[in-house]
Amino acid sequence: MRIGLAGSVAALAACAVAAPAYSQQLVEASVEPAILGKGVPDVVGLTDETLSVVSCDGLDAICANIRAAGWDLADVRSSAVSGPVDTAPNSLSLTVIDSGVDTVPPEGSMPPAPQAADVASLTGPVAGEGVQRRWTDHVPRQYASHPTFWKQAGSIGTELALFAAYFSVQSGKKLFHETTAFHFNSEGWFGKDTTNVGMDKMGHAFNTYLIAEILHARMHKNTNASEGDALTAGILASGFMALNEISDGIETDSGYSMEDIAMNTAGAVFSVLRNTIPGMKEKVAFKIEIVPDDNIYSAKGQAHYAQQRFMFSLKGSGFEELRKTPFRVVDFQVGYWASNFSAEDRAAGKGPKRHLFVGLGLNLGELLFGNSRSTLGKAGYTVLDYFQVPYTSIRLDAQGRLLTS
Repeated sequence: MRIGLAGSVAALAACAVAAPAYSQQLVEASVEPAILGKGVPDVVGLTDETLSVVSCDGLDAICANIRAAGWDLADVRSSAVSGPVDTAPNSLSLTVIDSGVDTVPPEGSMPPAPQAADVASLTGPVAGEGVQRRWTDHVPRQYASHPTFWKQAGSIGTELALFAAYFSVQSGKKLFHETTAFHFNSEGWFGKDTTNVGMDKMGHAFNTYLIAEILHARMHKNTNASEGDALTAGILASGFMALNEISDGIETDSGYSMEDIAMNTAGAVFSVLRNTIPGMKEKVAFKIEIVPDDNIYSAKGQAHYAQQRFMFSLKGSGFEELRKTPFRVVDFQVGYWASNFSAEDRAAGKGPKRHLFVGLGLNLGELLFGNSRSTLGKAGYTVLDYFQVPYTSIRLDAQGRLLTS
């Protein structure tokens, strides 16, 4: 199964414009105490270890007022401070205007006190104090606006409908060609005796990863960074790809491939890790590069796969020590591609070649848009975090041969 590059770029760009930029950008949010205090009695104190409430109807009321005040953890904006944040604030204080209620609730009527980590991810800056937030910070399920899988999925109904329509068209086209009964087919992995020497498998992993990233970016915004949104996006992306694989199961020269399903899952898992492990999104990227061929771009078939290079990039911009040096625009790459595996090459006696490589690549997103606060700049940064521009890398393959792209 293949997803068109143009469709992927368009979807990613639209997502980048509509959703807040993540990268190394941080958030400063504030809640007016006068707004926060409406309907919430007396004083709430937040410390490293406990949350103590004096004369309060309950923590749920406070959370409701926080959301009503417009505070949104997912609203990640550019700030004057750049670079990844590895630690959450150790202590915060939250002051609520006296509502005139001064009775202490009966013992046992209060909800259990959250742990310090929960407080850090739940609580935004209050009374004018700015707190830096990470993309991976989430509101715990017990306080989240969208705590369940179905509520999170429902927050991106339009996006899911668009992907469903796209996959329906992709799969439906096969019904107008010769088909056979549904069947499984073991395609192998990266062996030279396989049809595409593993390039299609890398494509499955990247396509699922890209879909999961797009869905998560929208969901993270729409659910106010509810805990579990990354996992929900990964499951949905894997589900789309698994359902679309059914159309391969009725093709005469293909079949339902469990190897494809495994690579789909791997791509989704990487997206989940990248959106839940602090600092990982800023430091590591999974990218595709499309190298022009005689036709500039081949939309399908083995020529399409032959143009692709897949890589994991360790980004200099993600490390505080490198952010003020030229290495902030340099990525260390580890990747894979294959050549001479087309039917024409094999007929001409050319043996398939597999290329593992390491190299240094120019991070154009950081170079051009790293400090941008504009919508266009953020969109450009986001797109270039998934696509490596050809001829901007120097690489060595496993045999020590120099590659220019």
